[in-house]
Amino acid sequence: MGLGDLADRMTRGVESATGALSEALFEPVIRLGVTGISQAGKTVFITSLVANLLDRGRMPQLVANAEGRIVSAYLQPQPDDTLPRFEYETHLAAVTAPEPRWPASTTALSELRLSLRIRPAGLLAGLKGPRTVHIDIVDYPGEWLLDLGLMDKSYEAWTAEALDRSRSRPGGAEFLAEAADIDAAAPHDEATARRLTDIFTEHLAVTRSAGFSDCSPGRFLMPGALEGSPVLTFVPLSRPAETPRGCLWREMQRRYEAYRQRVVKPFFRDHLSRIDRQIVLADVLGAIHSGPRAFEDLRRTMAGILTAFRPGRNGFFRELLLGRRVERILFAATKADHLHHSMHPRLTAVMQALVDEARRRADFAGAGTSAMSLASIRATVEETRQHQGQTLDLVRGTLENGKQAAFWPGDLPEDVSRLMSPAREGATEWLDGDFGAMRFRPATQGLKPGEGPPHIRLDRAVEFLIGDLL
Repeated sequence: MGLGDLADRMTRGVESATGALSEALFEPVIRLGVTGISQAGKTVFITSLVANLLDRGRMPQLVANAEGRIVSAYLQPQPDDTLPRFEYETHLAAVTAPEPRWPASTTALSELRLSLRIRPAGLLAGLKGPRTVHIDIVDYPGEWLLDLGLMDKSYEAWTAEALDRSRSRPGGAEFLAEAADIDAAAPHDEATARRLTDIFTEHLAVTRSAGFSDCSPGRFLMPGALEGSPVLTFVPLSRPAETPRGCLWREMQRRYEAYRQRVVKPFFRDHLSRIDRQIVLADVLGAIHSGPRAFEDLRRTMAGILTAFRPGRNGFFRELLLGRRVERILFAATKADHLHHSMHPRLTAVMQALVDEARRRADFAGAGTSAMSLASIRATVEETRQHQGQTLDLVRGTLENGKQAAFWPGDLPEDVSRLMSPAREGATEWLDGDFGAMRFRPATQGLKPGEGPPHIRLDRAVEFLIGDLL
């Protein structure tokens, strides 16, 4: 760490600790980070979270609500005027329309402030009036989170890893063939760099579509305002024997370093380093359906995600010297409504196994961690049918084509090692057959006054993440 980084950390530590002291004396602010791997349902989670905190009829496991201590909840202008506001009203309108649809996926950073008026608990409850607790919900693409692993990684190290992954992933052969034909010691040519970047980006997109999780650099797939810029125009190239000034390899190295310094590090410094509580969402069922290699890639991704956070306990002097820490991290397998409730404990067990390594690290650092399965907005109902002498527990919902369908995806194994072992051993197919997956539309909502959208265990997730601060 250079002196500049140390001074910057000390300055931000003072600002963070001073802010924490001010919040403790006046109105506490909880910065809740929401992220996840592609198609995990971040936008749906935040939409349902806000709707169910504004109208809390479906939140019995949120203790402050069950005790009647939440007096009111309301949206306020977000504190950071430079960030886009999370479009809550637009997304809620989409899932509650007469012909409901899922809202658009997260493609950039956004924020929303939800404020709660809370009556105190305990012996002083009758002596103190309600206090206001602000929840600043920070939404950001999981692809950007994966880039934080590049902060301390050289171009040569990243190149070796990226080329090795490409050899075994869909779409990698075309890029490797193009890269092998390039003379990296030749003078840099922008047209060549652009063509290689387009092929590499297409490879990442194909890999993501095949169910793989780690498709970094993340802004190649979620560029935002940086689309087409030189900082997103680089690829992994093996170092040639000679690297003269102005050659293609040196330019790729320079742009990679610019990406680390000007894109990745500011994102961590300005946003992620200020998070108090964090939820990481993952489409575990989708990864299982995509096969052992995608499932193992998700496991490695979830383990690597924790390196992007600084888990631990906060305090004035700790924040001053070390910066803010993430005190609680929840890993959640989404789309639990795609399974009969009898399978939910098994889905939770799979999620726990996937993040076991990450949880141990966070627990050692003093952070609270948990894993669960949930559905932010329930899209299905359950039913049981007889089929060829067997009793099948099904889920039924509306497909993307508008037709109703009852679906049995298969049983998740009771022994998680039946998934973990083949995945770690590099198997290309499950020995016991495939696990099916299906995309359902949101169910038509008939919401009663005071109720948010139906969900599965959203209230438990909120209780774990922020219940102790209410």
